[in-house]
Amino acid sequence: MPKAAILCVDDEAVVLETLEIEFQKAFGNAYNYEFAESAEEALEVIEELDEEGVDILLIVSDWLMPGMKGDELLIQVHKKWPTIVKVMLTGQADEDAIERAQHQAHLHRCLYKPWDSKELIETIKAGLAKYE
Repeated sequence: MPKAAILCVDDEAVVLETLEIEFQKAFGNAYNYEFAESAEEALEVIEELDEEGVDILLIVSDWLMPGMKGDELLIQVHKKWPTIVKVMLTGQADEDAIERAQHQAHLHRCLYKPWDSKELIETIKAGLAKYE
């Protein structure tokens, strides 16, 4: 049976690399970690994993990315996969975007860059707790 996955979406590779290190330290090999550098790529990854029968439990997405913004991505994901827990990790989301994501995508939490590692991991654990 394929392991459940956590998807990280950010247009900065260094952010994705840092998240992978933090998640590996906190959760080890309990989950597959998937990465996308744009909202469009993230949607492709979700479709592929869904077809393979892999449950995506949680998405951590940046807000300001080229093309589609993070709130739009999370709203689209919520419409098709409402059970995925959604976290926004951003340096510059506007309040309207956060509010839109809260109301239309059931945003679990919004964290700001630079993030506090402990707060990030606690947020992820709280989001994953709904599956226990």
